[in-house]
Amino acid sequence: MISLAGRDILHSWGKFVFTGIGLGLLIGVTLTMAGVYRGMVDDAQAMLDNSGADLWVVQKDTLGPYAEPSSINDDVDRSIRAMPGVARAANVTYLTMQIDHAGRDVRVMMVGTEAASPGEPGQPPHLIAGRQIVRAHYEAVADEATGFGLGDVVQVRRNRYVIVGLTSRMVSSGGDPMLFIPLQDAQQAQFLKDSDAIVRQRARTARNPALNPPGNPGMIDAVTASQTSNPYVNAVLVQVREGFSPDQVAEPIRRWQRLTVYTRAEMEEILVKKLIATSARQIGMFLVILSIVSAAIVAFIIYTLTMGKIREIAVLKLIGTRNRTISLMILQQALGLGLIGFVVGKIAATFWAPIFPKYVLLLSSDSMRGFVAVMVICAIASLLAIRAALRIDPAEAIGG
Repeated sequence: MISLAGRDILHSWGKFVFTGIGLGLLIGVTLTMAGVYRGMVDDAQAMLDNSGADLWVVQKDTLGPYAEPSSINDDVDRSIRAMPGVARAANVTYLTMQIDHAGRDVRVMMVGTEAASPGEPGQPPHLIAGRQIVRAHYEAVADEATGFGLGDVVQVRRNRYVIVGLTSRMVSSGGDPMLFIPLQDAQQAQFLKDSDAIVRQRARTARNPALNPPGNPGMIDAVTASQTSNPYVNAVLVQVREGFSPDQVAEPIRRWQRLTVYTRAEMEEILVKKLIATSARQIGMFLVILSIVSAAIVAFIIYTLTMGKIREIAVLKLIGTRNRTISLMILQQALGLGLIGFVVGKIAATFWAPIFPKYVLLLSSDSMRGFVAVMVICAIASLLAIRAALRIDPAEAIGG
């Protein structure tokens, strides 16, 4: 039975191999799509791990700094540090933006952190080159995926920053590499207005008698200064003391600071089930479509091969070959086609995954599930050819 299927495959090896390669490319795309989703989840988990935080304190009734805007006063961290169970607390800002560097656009997530001792939440936990930020202005640490090098100067809004350190795997949930700059500079960059907007704002303020009362020229200066400064951050990252659980520390902060506090598990749920959920559904739809296309290809080629050897199948029936043997022969051909396609697809996905703009994580468990799915699809796709073969009349072997 196996030799029958093997001889038939060798007889049509060209068509069989080329179909397997085409099917393999489809399977490679399918494995890559699954890897893109796994990469997005891994990026989100890496972002949370590398933040060094146990708790995220954000604006009340918001989903936090990664999923939606959050704005809290930059002096809240002082009172949080005094809360029971808090080991460290640090302000942080996040802003995704496009940077023009060396004639190319680089999309980054700009992170504003406080220059403090190593291990503070929000700072890159490890460097592959250079040093951490130690000055209050105009220094930056970049993820290596940005393509920046030590000593490079990058323009962010009106300011220029020298890259003093490089890190790795510091990316947003969307895969954008991070660029760390001093907190005060990041606060200014988030709400920086152009010169014309500042002039118009000052003119409107000056025309308002409540803000510019006669005989009190100092008031307009104070109002203007408050309008051009930014005393807000997106979140406070908190590290919990040993012996305390995150939930124990989070509850008093929620009660007394009137802010929303998320634990590591809650923040991961927000990122994976809310922020990445839409992308996951889209990828799932692509996987379904690709599975249907793959099944159609296998069904078509096996049916074509079967219909091309009607006389041979009729001869087999004439000499007494059972229908079960013929069915298993066609099934083996379909499974062989699936095996060739999976091997080609796995090799293709492994080779082209590193050149994707987003991180592609190919897991062995996904490959095993993919292999089982391919075999099942090929088995189901062979049913059409099996049905056609079983309806062949043995008389056709003698031209009847």
